[in-house]
Amino acid sequence: MRKTFTIVFFIALMAGIMPVYAQQDPQLSQFMFAKLPMNPGFAGSNDAICATLLYRNQWTGFGGEPKTMLFTGDAPVDVLHGGIGLSVYAADQLGAEKNMNIRAAYAYRMDLGSGRLGIGLDLGYHQKSLDGSKFIYNDLGDVNIPTGSVSGGTFDMGFGLYYNSEHLYAGISSSHLQEGSISYDNIKTKLARHYYLMAGYSYDINASLSLKPCVLVKTDAVSTQVDFNASLMINSRYWVGASYRMQDAIVLMAGLEIVPNLKFGYAYDITTSEIKTYSSGTHEVMLGYCFKPVKNVKRQFHRNVRFL
Repeated sequence: MRKTFTIVFFIALMAGIMPVYAQQDPQLSQFMFAKLPMNPGFAGSNDAICATLLYRNQWTGFGGEPKTMLFTGDAPVDVLHGGIGLSVYAADQLGAEKNMNIRAAYAYRMDLGSGRLGIGLDLGYHQKSLDGSKFIYNDLGDVNIPTGSVSGGTFDMGFGLYYNSEHLYAGISSSHLQEGSISYDNIKTKLARHYYLMAGYSYDINASLSLKPCVLVKTDAVSTQVDFNASLMINSRYWVGASYRMQDAIVLMAGLEIVPNLKFGYAYDITTSEIKTYSSGTHEVMLGYCFKPVKNVKRQFHRNVRFL
């Protein structure tokens, strides 16, 4: 029964019966810690060497539910006048389908007003695979339906602008720019171009508390999702927050800096859509490490005109 339900769920999503989730890119609740996969202009914006590992198990108990593992890393490179980054969706699974996406990013950074603007481009590869053994067939021997594992891939590219200052950030970007086609066995699919708009602000309430509201808009020009989030940072070490994702979920989150530069975060999605009847909610964990290298200041000597 579980296997049958998994296949029905997968086919329903592929057919667009649930349009809110028609977008192909993975959904993240702690998106504020993983901006690089959505916007390559973010690379190097923290002026620090950073790495983030994130795992999400969505709609637990559903059967064939989405599961995603993401790694991102970025660093400033002065000689390149910007920053570089790498994002890898190593395990992104939904029913019988698996996705693997790896992209390398570069952002040229320039001063703009009181902040800096990053103009970024990422290039990579997107692979899809399908496990035909998970299907239950009405017509055995249909050559159009794979009976084993098949896969295919395509070149992938994204572009983004990202601005940040001491208290503000804003970005606009697009992924899958060329809308690459993927063929495996007798199946053909196409990546949909995605668009992202993000913004956030940090307001210091007092020396110990900071309020950080942010918003993320994502669309593939067919369906659109909006995340509203607000987090309270306590003593620059602990945070608690909540999000509302329209037509989908209320998200509760918390985290702490375990040791200097090492952060741990957890988010729990309370499903508000019709799927809530079948789901036990969504769990997402994040581990991030970020540090600023000490720059060597070149010593300079000058002659004193009084002592020639």
